[in-house]
Amino acid sequence: MTFVRSCDEIATLVQEHIGDLVGNPAAGAYIKMGADGTPTKRIDQVAEDLIVDFLVEHDLCDRIISEERGKLQVGSGDRTVFLDPIDGTFNAVAGIPFYSVSLAYAEGGSIREGYVKDLAHDEVFSAARGTGAFLNGTRIHVAATAFLEESSISVYGRKFNPETVLRLGQKIRRWRLLGASSLELCYVACGRIDGFVDVRETLRVIDAAAGMIICEEAGGVVSDHTGEPISFPEEVTVGKSMVASNRVLHQKIIEYLR
Repeated sequence: MTFVRSCDEIATLVQEHIGDLVGNPAAGAYIKMGADGTPTKRIDQVAEDLIVDFLVEHDLCDRIISEERGKLQVGSGDRTVFLDPIDGTFNAVAGIPFYSVSLAYAEGGSIREGYVKDLAHDEVFSAARGTGAFLNGTRIHVAATAFLEESSISVYGRKFNPETVLRLGQKIRRWRLLGASSLELCYVACGRIDGFVDVRETLRVIDAAAGMIICEEAGGVVSDHTGEPISFPEEVTVGKSMVASNRVLHQKIIEYLR
């Protein structure tokens, strides 16, 4: 079974089991403190338990790096899955239809495939290294927007100093604060927005791994806020900053962030 087909089955299971939790305050009940240092909500735990069980039962990896459990060794090889069971937990609990399941497959120390499903709209974004990026099976590309004055940029807006992006915000045409980084990277990949900026230094590998490869395979550029390549450790407590956009806008965004 291919990685994407396996992820399709996983996402369907998650949708079936969280259906009654979406938009339900009970979904936000505190369960424990997650491995990433943030509270695990009920909806996160339900989704992660399903996915981990599926990955182990079908021998799809040897190591799982997940939001709630951290690093889980399940085999003796080096096949790794980076998992965010519900990206956009706040949105899901509040009933805001912008949340996803995000999985990335790595082998030999590099990300090979990425999968993000918008659980509210049944949109599947996927990519494999060197083969392009796809939305529901149709190839996608980043937008061709060339001027910041015409661009729409999503900025992650939780607990950060707005002065770090103020100059950029005064230049671009539209701000968007959507609240699910994996989907925002995919929106850059398919041209719905022109860029994604997160300068909090808290974006983790589980948040970004799948969306990064999808964005890059769609022709996008992903870096830290200084323009340098991003290298994530296999550790959910270590965060980074990120800028993702098309090749024309990328350096312009970096210059304004400086």
